[in-house]
Amino acid sequence: MTETPNPHIIDSDTLTGEMRPIRRAVLSLGSNLGERVTSLQGAVNALADTPDVWVTGVSPVYETEPVDCPPGSDNFLNAVVLIDTTLAASRLLDRAHAIEDAFGRERGDGIPVNAPRTLDVDVIVVGDRRADDENLVLPHPRAFERAFVLQPWFDAEPDAQAAAIGTASDLDLALWGRVPLTVLTLQGDAELVNALRVG
Repeated sequence: MTETPNPHIIDSDTLTGEMRPIRRAVLSLGSNLGERVTSLQGAVNALADTPDVWVTGVSPVYETEPVDCPPGSDNFLNAVVLIDTTLAASRLLDRAHAIEDAFGRERGDGIPVNAPRTLDVDVIVVGDRRADDENLVLPHPRAFERAFVLQPWFDAEPDAQAAAIGTASDLDLALWGRVPLTVLTLQGDAELVNALRVG
């Protein structure tokens, strides 16, 4: 069983002596290539095995139509993972990329934008951290327009406060008002609802 740390305590970095606050972070998982459920579960396991990361919640899995992807792309499986972490946002992003790479994610020159992928691990928010540089933008700039991020997030954390959206009670209005209808074809498959496990 994953133990949630007390959010009011400060963890000491034994290597540098720096004090690092524990922050709540939200990560979005997606896969539309290969063994999709296996990739999502592998990402959850890898996050749970990461030092200074505590997985506190995992959403149901949704099957969603691809958004802004090349023609002929298969449907995605999507989920959201909630964590507490003392990692800096940049280090958490590095870890997300390493997990993607471990599951065969291809990136770089010659790979079309939003090409089919074995695994996406997107950092959506890290506490109240704000960032806007070439490597990291926080909160994630498109997350709050995407039902496949918001719906699983609010499933996992019904009292979440999402920047630019408000509370979960505002979700329906936000989704219907801001997200293209094609994104809202979220197919909750009974076999997928509790497909992912922590630990």
